[in-house]
Amino acid sequence: MNDTEQALADTRKALADSQEACAGMRQTLARLERRLSRLEDEAAVTSLILSYGPLVDSGQAEAVADLWEEDGVYDVDELLMTGRAEIEAMVRSPNHQRWIGRGCAHVVGAPRVRVRGDEAVAVCYTTMIVRDPETGAFTLRRATANHWRLRRGPDGWRVTTRTNRVLDGRPESPGLLASGVLADGWAEEP
Repeated sequence: MNDTEQALADTRKALADSQEACAGMRQTLARLERRLSRLEDEAAVTSLILSYGPLVDSGQAEAVADLWEEDGVYDVDELLMTGRAEIEAMVRSPNHQRWIGRGCAHVVGAPRVRVRGDEAVAVCYTTMIVRDPETGAFTLRRATANHWRLRRGPDGWRVTTRTNRVLDGRPESPGLLASGVLADGWAEEP
């Protein structure tokens, strides 16, 4: 093999090596893009969930309702709301406005979020802290287990169903929490 042939063979080998390296880099880049997309989805879902407390405590009825899909469900122990109009009405209700007027805080704990395509499941705790208007003291009114189901649509992530249960010893409450953490986070509907 003369020098020209050797140089050509070396060039072909270098080209083959660089093509193999590029293929490996493309695979790595694709894995990183999938991971980044998942993290962005988890951050968007977390942000939506954590916005509930400040919005509901400031009486932003329309913004609270807009966290849900048009036909979304909000299932609280004492109240079942279906659709944005019912959720908005809850925030505007005299009872809720009284809570705001006296001083209250819906504190949402950091959620455990699982995303699968355009659907997500999250679980977290919430507490409701209220101020006694006579003494000015703040007390814990309730602590709840929360199970969220969300869907990504044209306008981003929205809640399809949120189920809250008071943590009062009934098995259903911790079951809601476990259903979003155990296995792959896609347990049966609560």
